[in-house]
Amino acid sequence: MIKTCIIGASGYTGAELAALVHGHDQFELAALFVSANSADAGKSLGDIHPQFFNRIELPLQPIDEANLCALAESFDLIFLATPHEASHKWMKQLCSEKSANKAVIMDLSGAFRIKDKHKFAEYYGFEHHADKLLAAAVYGLADWHQEQIKNADLIAIPGCYPTASLTALKPLQQNALIDTAHFPIINAVSGVTGAGRKAALNSSFSEVSLQAYSVLGHRHQPEIIDYLGTDVIFTPHLGNFKRGILATITVKTSANVTERQITEAYQQAYQDNPIVRFRNSWPKIDDVVGTPYCDLFWKLDNKTGYLVVTSAIDNLLKGAASQAMQCANLRFGFETHAGLVN
Repeated sequence: MIKTCIIGASGYTGAELAALVHGHDQFELAALFVSANSADAGKSLGDIHPQFFNRIELPLQPIDEANLCALAESFDLIFLATPHEASHKWMKQLCSEKSANKAVIMDLSGAFRIKDKHKFAEYYGFEHHADKLLAAAVYGLADWHQEQIKNADLIAIPGCYPTASLTALKPLQQNALIDTAHFPIINAVSGVTGAGRKAALNSSFSEVSLQAYSVLGHRHQPEIIDYLGTDVIFTPHLGNFKRGILATITVKTSANVTERQITEAYQQAYQDNPIVRFRNSWPKIDDVVGTPYCDLFWKLDNKTGYLVVTSAIDNLLKGAASQAMQCANLRFGFETHAGLVN
């Protein structure tokens, strides 16, 4: 059994991770941690998230920041469902070369996704000071970076918007089906859980209608660009629903691209992948909420060469926790969908 703990377990993503690890027959959910000053410290996960009452009754322990090296020696696998600043601050101790038995780290924050330190500082608002770890971190896009993930000790789990967007776009980019003179245009809508569990007026369910935010400046835009290999225009929207992401993407295809070429590109990328599903009609968020799937559907306008692709995921699962579990499966030698798809 892979001895596992979760740091930041009281948040929405941390709780989903706890459920996935708890239900996996190859991983042992050994401990749950929260920040030292968290109001949730000492409570059980079921007290905070009643859906897990009498299922996962581990206490939420306050993290000892001065003893992180020892923590890394006590577990085989550590999930960090923590703010970007916390992951950045704690990673040197968790990955210390002085540790006799270093845990594999799955970081669900954005602290180690963007390799360019200047770009990171621009979009995240603080300087990156962990050069070696940043260089060593592998981007955990589980449906594309399998071989790199299998050999990595620090895996940066992609953001939810990049997961939906890259899953839709990478087969096209890899097969040179995108007209390089035209940027793909991504319009994506997320539920309010994407803002985290901490209360804030602008993400309060009663205050949210439907609006664009962080236009031409969202931190996920450079992440999408870096791992797609071409510029995009990305506009996120906040919707008045709890969870899920629906990304509708418009692409100008290369000259003379046919519908058959597009279909073959997607089939080649995902035909043996039980996580990515090809739909026969435009997917809805309700189709994927509570599941690890990414649902895709597309349509080509043969007259203009414009292609529209829709990608639907659960932001807390495929956009975070279940993709992290895919990476954990790969890293420890299991099928990528183990514990996620029957």
